[in-house]
Amino acid sequence: MTTTAADSSSATGAAPEPTDENVWLEEIYGEEQLAWVREQNSRTEDLLEDAEYAALESSILEVLDATDRIAMVGKRGDWYYNFWKDQDNPKGLWRRTTWESYCTDTPEWDVLLDVDALAAREGVEWVFHGATFLRPAPGEPHRLALLALSPDGGDANRYREYDVQSRGFVDPADGGFDLPTAKGNVSWLDADTLLVASTAEGLPVTASSYARTAVTLKRGTALADAPLLFEVPADHMVAVVAHDSTPGFERTFAIDYIDFYNQTNLVLRDGGWVAVDVPTDVNLSVHREWLLFRPQQDWTLAGTTYPAGSLLATKFEDYLAGGRNISVLFAPDAATSLQSWSWTRNFLLLNLLKDVSAEIRVLDPATPSGSADAAWTSTILDACPPLHDVNAYAVDDEDTTDGGGAGDDFWLIATGFTTPSTLFRGSLERTDAGGQDSGAPAVLSRHAEVKSSPSYFADGGYEVQQHFAVSEDGTRVPYFQIAARGMALDGQNPTQLSGYGGFEVSRTPAYSGTVGRAWLERRTTGAAGVDGGGTHSRGGVYVVANIRGGGEYGPSWHRAALKENRHKAYQDFAAVARDLISRGVTSRERLGCVGGSNGGLLVGNMLTSYPELFGAVSCGVPLLDMRRYTKLSAGHSWIAEYGDPDVADQWEYIRTFSPYHLLKDGVEYPETFIWTATSDDRVGPVQARKMAARMLAMGIPNVWFHEALEGGHAGASDNRQAAALQARSQHFLWKALAGGAG
Repeated sequence: MTTTAADSSSATGAAPEPTDENVWLEEIYGEEQLAWVREQNSRTEDLLEDAEYAALESSILEVLDATDRIAMVGKRGDWYYNFWKDQDNPKGLWRRTTWESYCTDTPEWDVLLDVDALAAREGVEWVFHGATFLRPAPGEPHRLALLALSPDGGDANRYREYDVQSRGFVDPADGGFDLPTAKGNVSWLDADTLLVASTAEGLPVTASSYARTAVTLKRGTALADAPLLFEVPADHMVAVVAHDSTPGFERTFAIDYIDFYNQTNLVLRDGGWVAVDVPTDVNLSVHREWLLFRPQQDWTLAGTTYPAGSLLATKFEDYLAGGRNISVLFAPDAATSLQSWSWTRNFLLLNLLKDVSAEIRVLDPATPSGSADAAWTSTILDACPPLHDVNAYAVDDEDTTDGGGAGDDFWLIATGFTTPSTLFRGSLERTDAGGQDSGAPAVLSRHAEVKSSPSYFADGGYEVQQHFAVSEDGTRVPYFQIAARGMALDGQNPTQLSGYGGFEVSRTPAYSGTVGRAWLERRTTGAAGVDGGGTHSRGGVYVVANIRGGGEYGPSWHRAALKENRHKAYQDFAAVARDLISRGVTSRERLGCVGGSNGGLLVGNMLTSYPELFGAVSCGVPLLDMRRYTKLSAGHSWIAEYGDPDVADQWEYIRTFSPYHLLKDGVEYPETFIWTATSDDRVGPVQARKMAARMLAMGIPNVWFHEALEGGHAGASDNRQAAALQARSQHFLWKALAGGAG
């Protein structure tokens, strides 16, 4: 074993590194380290894996393996492709069907790849991570695709060329592309050429462990011999390359991701790279002739200031030539933010949140609105009930719009905490009406239900409420509460509070059969009734907090909790906890919190800074050691979110939210379950290991640790592993919070 001693580095300006007695656990696959993991796993399994756990895991697995859930599809040419996992196919089937067949209750699937059979044949535990098709010649069907396959569920993939016509991989001996397992991205340039950014075969790697260079790879040649196409500095995050093969708009792009929120976008012209002249914190996207901008901070251009989170448009070629004629498509307000957008062939779909409820607008670039609010005519899509999440995106923007073509068709997916997901398909067309100014829609939308998911719990017995807590600085923080109708407000309800609060990720309403079965429907054994007589049982309460750091109110909501302001996210979460207690929903003994990844850092800070609010903490695949996080796995890439702990001034504020360094003797900590995965190559298992080891060494009671030996950052690579992971977390929280409740 080794430790790091306290390091005084003030003479160099670097932050000192505190003593770390558990640095030996950073060797992920070391024999001694894995022996420690197995010992802790066994201890935790002895605690959790009782008969009740077995029934819970089986119930969750039944949901995950259900054959009547919606098989979501993506259209390529005349086929609709799907990837499917169930009990008989735990690693999954890549398959396709026709539209006519898909619309039936029992589609006929053409299976292209059985991943279980592939894994058995090749002796590798392959995890399917998607397919990228080559655009075929006009009139030809889609045939060649690059399949991303991970050997362990991590972020590193092996890309292999697949022929859907012959239903097999193209043999490298015959010139088939087969790229070694590595982190990176791949794009088709043409039928015989790939653009590849990769960390394989000794290619340069950034400090964030991602690809630093991109090359042009010709069919039949070796990756190591491919000529350099693009390169970024070693201290930047990653190099990305992509080719847009839209006929008439063919372009090759490169992105130099400086960090998570700053990038330089370039287009290849006459053999050289030309940068798009925008600030590095303005996000760009291109569709045919259009160039869209979404600034993350207020952007002043040609004397006009555009607010953060707005969406702007101009003609791509005009802008590159120096033109600055900008159209405002969306401007945020205090309640409304833009979450995403999707182009059909002729229209633009905007997915918005209004106080964390969905709103969808359809914009028509061919019809000016004449309004000061938006340059293009905007029509609200009537498909969004309150307290639901509804998203619209194109079916196939490359298709035609005549003769039954799907070019202006869109998918609509609607879900809510007690509303099973429903898939609709719609079509857009212009009308002669005047749009928003005349009160009539300028774009006519027709959509109809295609498929719906069944209920996996008795969702009709529960109600969804939205409440607002007030954080320390007066900010109103929304949260969703899902509970049985008529719930007693006596402070005795086992309550699970979930959050994330980072990277502009929004937590929106979503149906979960797992949460329904494992938490809402679970019943306490019963005790004295509220009126002092009889006994009764009660179910769990599930709460989702929309704290700062997320994207629920756009970039400003996210930036409010960056770096030195990180504590605002934690204050928000604590405010929600206090509000639940003050409203009588729960009490400290009945309140638990759960989070994964950045959410694991969130609940780690609840553990160390707000232990008086929680009876239990479930902390998954977490960041916890914020002094060394930049040296572990992909941690260096998150400096823009948290700050650089190697810089003394930044370590001074980072240390205030580094749970590994905030543990103290003599504190009554909540019961704690820390879980992770050995093969997680994004956050890695190291920080979870060290936190558990330190807590155990301090003699803190009721600390449990479990590490899945496969599964990547998700902690699971198939439904069986996912069911086990979720069952452990849910069962731990229930055992800790529900005892004696009634």
